Formats: sequence, structure tokens, C-alpha cells
Amino acid sequence: MEIVVIDGQGGGIGRSVIETLKKEINDIFIIGVGTNSTATNNMKKAGADAVATGENAIVYNAKNAQIIVGPIGFVFANSMYGEVSPAMAKAVSCSEAQKYFIPVSKCTGHVLGVEVKSIQEYIKDLVNILK
Repeated sequence: MEIVVIDGQGGGIGRSVIETLKKEINDIFIIGVGTNSTATNNMKKAGADAVATGENAIVYNAKNAQIIVGPIGFVFANSMYGEVSPAMAKAVSCSEAQKYFIPVSKCTGHVLGVEVKSIQEYIKDLVNILK
């Protein structure tokens, strides 16, 4: 199973996702793609098998992904304090990959009916779905 994990800012969500997936699921290949080098480096430290940084890396990997995991802000242009460009948001939302988004408060989009949980609880839900 190949999973593209995307993140921005400091890469904390991506790092937590990668650490947990590597611990809980066998035979996965994770590509960590960050909007900036800090996010990317944190995902590499977490155990990503490959990493890339920047808008083109997100556009390319979203196009070729089977599964995308990341903060929900990646489908909203200019979210995460402007770090998600319109091209990134379009690439992620138009990708044919299965997408699993973690709700966060750093974007203007909210999904009604979503339970208020910690990031770790959402990651636990993700692991159960992927298993």
C-alpha cells in the first residue's frame, strides 16, 4: 500500500500520522510531502520512505497517489495561513486517490457533523479504516 501524507506549517500532523501508520500497518510505503522544508523534515524523521517539498511536489504526488492523508485545509485554497496555494488545493481535490482528511482549525472550511476529537483520535480512526 502506498500512501501520500501531506502537511504544512511544522509538519506535526504529518509526523504523527506517519509514526502511527508505520507502527500499526505492515507493508506500506509512505511519501511525505510538505509545503515547506520544516514539514518535510519532520515527516522524514517520522519514518517516511520518501519525501518531497513544495507546490510541484504536492501537485505531482496528488496526481499519482492511491491514498492521500492530510489536514482538511489542503482542499481549500489559501488555507493554513495561506500556505496552501490554489494549485495545491486543486491537485488534491481533483486527485482520483482515496482521501482521508483530518479536521483542523487552521482553515476556513468546516465539516458539519464531525465529532470534536483530538488529532490522535482521528489518526486512530484512520488506522482502523486502512487496516
